[in-house]
Amino acid sequence: MDASLWDRIFGTQSDPDQWVTIATAVVALAAIVPHTVWRLTRNAITIAHEGGHGLIALLMGRRLDGIRLHSDTSGLTVSRGKPTGIGMVLTAAAGYTAPPLLGLGGAALLSEGHITLLLWLATALLVVMLVMIRNAYGALTVVITGGAFLLVSWLAGPQVQAAFAYTVVWFLLIGGVRPAFELQRKRHRGGAGDSDADQLARLTHVPAGMWLFFFHAVSLCSLLGGGRWLLGL
Repeated sequence: MDASLWDRIFGTQSDPDQWVTIATAVVALAAIVPHTVWRLTRNAITIAHEGGHGLIALLMGRRLDGIRLHSDTSGLTVSRGKPTGIGMVLTAAAGYTAPPLLGLGGAALLSEGHITLLLWLATALLVVMLVMIRNAYGALTVVITGGAFLLVSWLAGPQVQAAFAYTVVWFLLIGGVRPAFELQRKRHRGGAGDSDADQLARLTHVPAGMWLFFFHAVSLCSLLGGGRWLLGL
């Protein structure tokens, strides 16, 4: 790898001004709180959710058959392997925890000034995920998302890169909280009977409500920890 490119990717960049950090958090909130906007932006959370299932499935030695992303922001990851055991449990648990944990990891990188590295890592993960996508809508969604990361990381200046990276990480941290509450409401109304929490309940004999509590704990703790890193507290 060319030395200048190495330095560009793995070097550190200056932290943005505090007002930029706060402004990007406001932008992320504006992309999450309004229901009409969330119906579109939630696709990004679904990418992280299904990507989490797929990544852990591979790490656990399962065979990943494919990932599908749908226009209603739902998704499906299909893997083969032992139907019970720790591998299946971790695979099922990875979905709702992936977005906030990715946000937490991103906040850790940004706190150390690795803005460009974060953008390149995100692009690489999206390219890997694209290989496993099995429907046209899913491929289009991942290509658009990955293209945005690639363009910003390659063409934009430091200030734009920083603003984009901070917005993305805030979005993962804050947006990672909302799906667990949505699932809780659906289950309260008698829906989502085959959700990740219900699958985990069948696999572990631990009530689905406890798994919901786990999802809430991971997402809220990630938001608190990641937010402190981003704000430099």
